[in-house]
Amino acid sequence: MSEYDFIIVGAGSAGCVLANRLSEQPENRVLLLEAGPVDRYPWIHIPIGYAKTMFNPRYNWCLYTEPDPGMNNRRIYWPRGKVLGGSSSINGLIYIRGQHADFDDWEREGNPGWGFKDVLPYFVRAERNQRGASEYHGADGPLGVSDVGEPHELAEAFIDACVESGMSRTGDFNGASQEGAGYFQLTTWRGRRCSSAVGYLRPARNRPNLHVRTNAVASRLLVENGEVRGIEYLQAGERIIARARAEVILSAGAIQSPQLLMLSGIGDPDELGRHGIDVVHANPAVGRNLQDHLQIRLIHECNKPVTTNDDLRSLYRKFRMGLRYVMSRSGPLSIGINQAGAFTWTGVDNDRPGEPDIQFHFAALSAEMPGAPLHDFSGFTSSVCQLRPESKGWLALKSTDPHEPPAMHPNYLSTDLDRRTVVASLRVARRVSESPSLARYIRREHAPGPDVVDDDSLLEFARETGVTIFHPSCTCRMGPGPNSVVDHRLRVRGVGRLRIADCSIMPSLVSGNTHAGVVMIAEKASDMILEDHR
Repeated sequence: MSEYDFIIVGAGSAGCVLANRLSEQPENRVLLLEAGPVDRYPWIHIPIGYAKTMFNPRYNWCLYTEPDPGMNNRRIYWPRGKVLGGSSSINGLIYIRGQHADFDDWEREGNPGWGFKDVLPYFVRAERNQRGASEYHGADGPLGVSDVGEPHELAEAFIDACVESGMSRTGDFNGASQEGAGYFQLTTWRGRRCSSAVGYLRPARNRPNLHVRTNAVASRLLVENGEVRGIEYLQAGERIIARARAEVILSAGAIQSPQLLMLSGIGDPDELGRHGIDVVHANPAVGRNLQDHLQIRLIHECNKPVTTNDDLRSLYRKFRMGLRYVMSRSGPLSIGINQAGAFTWTGVDNDRPGEPDIQFHFAALSAEMPGAPLHDFSGFTSSVCQLRPESKGWLALKSTDPHEPPAMHPNYLSTDLDRRTVVASLRVARRVSESPSLARYIRREHAPGPDVVDDDSLLEFARETGVTIFHPSCTCRMGPGPNSVVDHRLRVRGVGRLRIADCSIMPSLVSGNTHAGVVMIAEKASDMILEDHR
């Protein structure tokens, strides 16, 4: 048994941030627990190595949902990081914050201090942006953010086609407005992935007051008289107890954070009772409100051999790519999968008329699913996802074994708005592909194919082929009242000395990729924690 001031569960996008910020004060003794190994695998750090970790069980939880009625009872693969850096070590590198209104909505829902004007300073503080400091960006933070170094001719054609179809061209999705088409910025620095482990944890690893334990699976919180006093974790076959003088912070993500609460007796009494778990604090909201972005992928055969499919079929081109990366950290290996994207309004969601309700990810490659072997033809992919889905799912325990993931019920496409939006998004994507700049590269539409035309067929295509875009969130929602799990300072309701800081606390899903938002949440959480323990 050992004692610390703060214990952080999960060394992912948020946990590494907290470990750095809380250990900056040498009087704080900090323990960081990670269920996976150290991030030594070389392909973690090479941006295009995404495909090497997508199905790798050593660094990836490799989760599957329960059969989903809205997806023709398919089980959807959910990759989640199991390594220092968490999902920031295996994600697609795209740096998107979301729309200003996302955070203003959080504040209006009863979470003071979470409006865009309040969270912007934390986004800025986190960034080391290649473009330098400005009103919306920082230049001195731990998280490296870079431009796509060498635009691909297909990405340029996609952006031009978006403009031809009625969108504007933008140089910054994270500036004054998100709307438009352009190049993504990526969480890379000098040609290498800048995960939270690289940006935040690595500079802090030599601090004597920070202790990092890998391959350590948290099994339960130690609750005494209504307060969390420590944690039990499993490592190398041993059951170890660590005590916390100040508090425990859960940063294990939208799946494992609510799972650990339930294993510790915090959750829906009926759910806990089914597994013989004594109720420590009844809160039916734990594990509810699950939200995710569902992506639908249009795939085209290209009439010119300029795709990544072509690069990786040629020994000479693969050698040239590798040599460029080794010599100068440049070329396709330094960029990642998706280079360009777009945000636009379909006209379906009238709650925020005119504001983008779908996002495009454009990749100069094609495969049957992300991370799968590439097609044997020249191909490229335009995927679309609904930014603010109404559909909400839930989590349920399968077992009291902390190694076994909970049952995940995403409940995709369960509302009329979501079904109409996914059909509209496919029609927008086709309009883009038919615009002159992109159409001149297309031999034919591989998927969904020219026979899929009417609304019912397009919806069926979405049900049969749609997959996650890796953003499960909102399962320990922040807010007032009985339908929330944490308050606006991220303290777990009804249980003392316990906080949650990760994507699970989002009241609603942000409009875009989630990593940047999670880093912001952890930056803000670190300030609140230090304020409360001065």
